[in-house]
Amino acid sequence: MKQVTATVISNEDLSKGAFPQVNLMCLVAPDIAMISRPGQFIMLSSGSEVILRRPLSIHRIGHSGRIFLLFIVIGKGTNWLSTRQQGEKLDLLGPLGNGFSIEPTSKKLLLIGGGIGISPLVFLAQEAIQQRRQVSLILGARTKHQIYQQKLPSKGIETIILTDDGSKGIKGKISDFKKLPDYIKQADQIFACGPLPMYQSISNLMQQRSWQKPVQISLETRMGCGIGTCYSCSIKTTSGMKTVCHDGPVFNMHEIIWQEVKI
Repeated sequence: MKQVTATVISNEDLSKGAFPQVNLMCLVAPDIAMISRPGQFIMLSSGSEVILRRPLSIHRIGHSGRIFLLFIVIGKGTNWLSTRQQGEKLDLLGPLGNGFSIEPTSKKLLLIGGGIGISPLVFLAQEAIQQRRQVSLILGARTKHQIYQQKLPSKGIETIILTDDGSKGIKGKISDFKKLPDYIKQADQIFACGPLPMYQSISNLMQQRSWQKPVQISLETRMGCGIGTCYSCSIKTTSGMKTVCHDGPVFNMHEIIWQEVKI
């Protein structure tokens, strides 16, 4: 973990006027970029009116120490971040938390992202392709305006898009996708990031089919310190109480006691 001052390279509104606003920010922070892993996050200072730092997943790593952050503008902190301009400086703390882990024997990976849950999965897909793994990526959102608009590597990734209103890809939610059981069955490992109901649907499906496949999920909760000392993001697991910021944000799905999770 390092505390650094990073320079803003770009900060683009990807939503093009749609609601909610989604920004893609690029920062130069080589000391953090070189030691970051998929699934980890950083804590950013976000203006004088916001006391606590804002946690954001590391979206992907670029050349020359660049870090990309994908975030929804939903409050004072993210609104302030969305207005930062090229050349401005930001105070960062990271990388933080435990990230995703690809098992050496896994050849076929299934990535499932709901809404802004695509954010850490792009970094994971980036690493998986470099390791010559086969990747299937299922993306779901309410409308086409909320689907990830950036280009993904075409080689090595099969992308399936679903929208609730059918404005892009297949109409329906990820949990209703008829071919989801087939993709889960074929995968050696599954990684997911999205809303709580999506996780619960995947968990229920696997229990119904008695599948024991490894599933790693990324949880998002309100965080205070980001390093596991304030316990504001504590959750109950089968192994006792854990903090999302320090023990997570990535957990094995079977660890989570769903009825106790409040996100």
